[in-house]
Formats: sequence, structure tokens, C-alpha cells
Amino acid sequence: MLRIHFTDRDLVRVRVATGVDPMWETLLAAHQLAPASRGGQLTFAGWRRRARSALAEGGLEGALRMLLTLAPSRAGYFPDFLTPAAAEDGLAAGLDGMRATPRPRLAEETARALRSRRVVPAWFQDLAQGDSLRLAELADAIARVYRTVVAPGWSATETLVQADRAIRSRVLRDEGLLGLLASLGPAVRWEAPTLVVAYPEERDIWLDGRGLRLVPSRFCWRMPVALADPGLPQTLVYPATAELPGTAPAALGEDDPRDRVRALSTLLGRTRAGVLVALASCGTTGELAVRLRVSAATASGHVSALRQAGLVISRRIDSRVVHLWTPLGEGLVRGRV
Repeated sequence: MLRIHFTDRDLVRVRVATGVDPMWETLLAAHQLAPASRGGQLTFAGWRRRARSALAEGGLEGALRMLLTLAPSRAGYFPDFLTPAAAEDGLAAGLDGMRATPRPRLAEETARALRSRRVVPAWFQDLAQGDSLRLAELADAIARVYRTVVAPGWSATETLVQADRAIRSRVLRDEGLLGLLASLGPAVRWEAPTLVVAYPEERDIWLDGRGLRLVPSRFCWRMPVALADPGLPQTLVYPATAELPGTAPAALGEDDPRDRVRALSTLLGRTRAGVLVALASCGTTGELAVRLRVSAATASGHVSALRQAGLVISRRIDSRVVHLWTPLGEGLVRGRV
């Protein structure tokens, strides 16, 4: 169990990441590709097939293996230097942050990762000593895995993360900060003044006024992940809100473009266009019905058509289903498609 202890100062310093964190996404995507991984079998089945094929075609199995050797998917610990805070500004900034890790920290975190290994690759020791060539090799492996298995679905990942951000904003507006913390999924519960997270090991983190950065992730599965070093600026990565039945293909980027074209033709209608425009602020089916003065069934039908066209995404929060734009839907309304 992970226990994150808050003070009053921490509660006013909780924030949700502004976008996708490419270093976390690459690491967690690699975990989904590990031989023993069973997380999200149905959700990621199509993506896994394509990702493994792309890695094989590019001769990148060694790059993936290097990453999984340092950060195994089933390990209770992996080095924090793999997911630097600098990655909030993009992959290049994140890789620069990783290469700039102080040598004592490299040695300490690599040594901790070694404790659970029976066989230790020679490059582990080089990395622990701050060998610049090994760090460059690791950075290259991360970049190549990112470009091959994460970047091709970046738009879908952004859709998921931005949808989750919109939902957290709504919960914060309606239920306050404690409601936001309580909304992070079944593996997380708020027991004032502590956030309790289901975790593979016993760990306590005292924030001591530093606050907490919440990072929604496409590839994080069921269990949130935190940094191991309590002295670092603290982050909690959690699964972006789960899909509703029938929405996974569009959300994960597995839909057929021809289906999208056919579905977009259904948008020729005044009420449906009104529904799309009304989602400038996310809303439930009932709220849309009130705004547009139509029945709930009519609003629901139009939302379903918009969702099939990839213009709207739907998320469940508690007992409510909230609808909001995808980037394509926003672009269509704002004339940026």
C-alpha cells in the first residue's frame, strides 16, 4: 500500500499535468509489451500486435529489452531517473533531464534496481558509474521505442488525456479538491489527510508542502504509479478514465478511417450540429437535452453518432456519463480541421 500524506499547503498545490508525459508513456507502453504482461489484454490487444510488429521490423527488440531490463514490468521498483519532471516539456527535454542525472543518484538508483536481479548485464555497472556512452545508449533506446510504439498513436493518447483532464476539472468544480482526489479510480481512496493507493509494496510519502502532480496516462493499467524517492517533486501517474462500452476503438485509434468518413456524413443536421457546439463545455446527456430543449433520447442518439465519427468522447465519473470534444471535434467546430 502507498500512503501519500498531505498538509494544508499540499492541498493547494495539487495539479493535473497539462498534457501527455512522453517518458512515462514510453515506459508504461514498454511494460504493456513485456512477455509476461497481462494488463489490459482486450484493451491493448490490437495495439500490442501492431507495436510488436513495428519493433520487429525496425530491429528494436534490443532497445525494448534494455528498457525492460532496467525497469521490469512486474518489479516493485524502477529507477526514478527514467521519468524526470523535465519530460513535462516534451521528449527531448525529458531525455536531456535523464542524461543530466547526477552521478551519485545514478549509482544509488541503479544499485537499488540491481537488488532484485539474479543476472546483471555489464552495462548496468557502466550506467551506475555515469558512463556517458551508456546513458546515450539508453536515451537512444527510449527515443526509438517512443517513435515506434507511442508516437504513431499520439493523437489518440492526447484525446484520452485531455478528456480525463476535462473530467477532473469538472469534478473539481462540482465537488472540490477532495472530490478530485477521490475520483482517481478504485485503487485510490482519500482518508484525510492521506491518499491511500493500492500498491505492490508498503511505502509512505510525506509531501511536506511540495504538493502533488497528477498525470493521467493511456498505458497505466489499473494501479497508479509514483516516484520511489520521497525527496523528489512528487508525481502520481494514474489510468486515464476507463472507456465506456463501444468507445474503445475510437479512443485508442483503432478505427477504420473509411468508417469515420461514412459516420461524418451523418453530421448534416441542425440538431446534431447544435449538440456538437453545445459540448464546448462538457456535459451529460441530460444537460445537453436541457440546453437544446430536446428529449434525453434524442440527445443520446446524436451524441452516439458524434462519438462514432470520432468527434466526441464519453467518460463515466461516478454515476454520470460526461461527453466532451475530441481534438477533431474541437477543430471542426473552431474551423481548424
